[in-house]
Amino acid sequence: MKPRIMRAASRPTARAEAEHFVGTVLSDPVYAPENPSRLRASRVSFMPGGRTNWHQHAVGQILYVLSGVGRYQLDGQPVQEIKPGDTVVIPPNARHWHGSAPDTMMVHLAMSETDDKGNATTWLEPVSDADYMKAPARD
Repeated sequence: MKPRIMRAASRPTARAEAEHFVGTVLSDPVYAPENPSRLRASRVSFMPGGRTNWHQHAVGQILYVLSGVGRYQLDGQPVQEIKPGDTVVIPPNARHWHGSAPDTMMVHLAMSETDDKGNATTWLEPVSDADYMKAPARD
């Protein structure tokens, strides 16, 4: 890995894959793994109602909320509201989803690593509208 500046124009925004996301979700790649690093980072913008499918990360995931209001749920736990400045630490192989609130967009920085076999994310089924619309737990 050599030192350099990766200019924004060299990494165009892309619409997230409809097979793994519900609603309008845009992804701006920040960094892709480059030997010896295993880190992947993306700036992800969820329009109101946008969310991931249920999924798992082999080595876990870290989300840092940049703007807006979002939702996060770890399987078997209540839905949580997440706001700017919040950091969500998701353990390896924990089944979860995240996205915006129904009426507000949310932007977060998503960071994850690949495991020794190059695996990063296992995508599962969509989050149901009924589960998504559950009121977030109060702290």
